[in-house]
Amino acid sequence: MTQPPSARSGEGKKTGPNPTDRGKAGSKHHALTDAGGLPLAVYTTEANLHDSMMVRPLLVLLWRNLGGKNPAELLADRAYDSARLRTELRLLEIEPSIRKRGEGEHDPLGKFRWPIERTFAHLKKNRRLRVRYERRHDIHQAFLTLACIKLCYNRIAKSL
Repeated sequence: MTQPPSARSGEGKKTGPNPTDRGKAGSKHHALTDAGGLPLAVYTTEANLHDSMMVRPLLVLLWRNLGGKNPAELLADRAYDSARLRTELRLLEIEPSIRKRGEGEHDPLGKFRWPIERTFAHLKKNRRLRVRYERRHDIHQAFLTLACIKLCYNRIAKSL
């Protein structure tokens, strides 16, 4: 799980004002997982960066991790609802299953979101990811990658 092409090791703090925590500097973790919740691509950005801005870098990262293959479908919540993103995904032959803004809370896509939410919950069990102690982005990204490796290992070991 290497960094997206736009990121360079040690480039700044990758923190920004957190819109949900009185403007304190913070980070946000972005992830693409498989249907079971195993992380396929993860990255850390500033807390004030909109989620939809990380779809393309995460897809490039996923494309590299999967050896040049695109997923067939991308399931996402309302934060990713935009005509531009839907068009880009269709050009890449990825079917967008994105919740539309204004839809009720009980739409059919909601029941498929729990694997990614569970993945984030498992990642946040790691203290270094709950509270960011590192000033350098590359070190924090390394801890995020290690947490994903640990999650994958535990899932594989459990199935044996």
